[in-house]
Amino acid sequence: MKHLDRSSLEMFRALSPLGMALNMEMAQATLAICAERVEPIDEDDYRIVRDLAYGAEPRQCLDIFAPAEGFDTLRPVLLFVHGGAFLYGDKGGPEDPFYNNVGTWAVRRGFIGAAMSYRLAPEAQWPAGAADVALAHDWLTQNIAARGGDPRHIVLVGHDAGAVHVAGYLAGHSGRQPVTPPAGAVLVSGRYDLTTGERGPNEAAYFGSDPARYASQSSLEGLLATSVPCLFAMGELEPALYHRQAAQLVQAYIENKGVFPRLLALPGHNHISCMLQLGSHGDTLGKELNSFIVRCTDA
Repeated sequence: MKHLDRSSLEMFRALSPLGMALNMEMAQATLAICAERVEPIDEDDYRIVRDLAYGAEPRQCLDIFAPAEGFDTLRPVLLFVHGGAFLYGDKGGPEDPFYNNVGTWAVRRGFIGAAMSYRLAPEAQWPAGAADVALAHDWLTQNIAARGGDPRHIVLVGHDAGAVHVAGYLAGHSGRQPVTPPAGAVLVSGRYDLTTGERGPNEAAYFGSDPARYASQSSLEGLLATSVPCLFAMGELEPALYHRQAAQLVQAYIENKGVFPRLLALPGHNHISCMLQLGSHGDTLGKELNSFIVRCTDA
């Protein structure tokens, strides 16, 4: 851990005793640790528009973050898709540190930020998540210029189930052809091959319980075929399932493309903290995320 700065080391020392197993106690403790470190929002610095409808369902809504004074030119857009194990989670509200931290981080880096909610299982099953990402992306493509964003330069960022939904969109599972393809995609702590590893009740609630469908519901093959630049990331303290998924991803990339995928192992972070840390003291993701967005959108 010598390569981590002091703030990063402090976060690692706080998170490490929580272990790698995903459970409610670990999740709540991680939220508390990260909330102490996230920068508070000064509403005067931002123009935040909340709960814009991108679809007809109540959960099909998003928030947009821009600087209070605006930008001189249209800027790249970061669209964040939250996690929650397919059953839980949302984009956050005015008083929530998460995921306001993602939208405000984007603005501080010279981008427009957006954070979306989407329909949840079991009421909404596969491929509803990918379809909602497609719908939100198309809505931004058609509407974001009026709020300072460049519709040609939208980068999707998904975490946990959100990464699965972004991957499904890139793999063509949404059933929609994009108005304009995304400029890039960042997939954090995602699962891309359903045919391997354990599956629990949350996966069954979203994907169903028929093993014969797992191959067609997996996104790995589609990720190998997409022309959209992708950055993959995971926490060092993830459960073994996610390490194995990353290993499969690397092997598939090398066998099919002859190259190593863009892959980050975020030192000192667990499955929950990977996105909660963004913009905080000790952030190990922001620099790489910023660099990737700039490369994808440097027209």
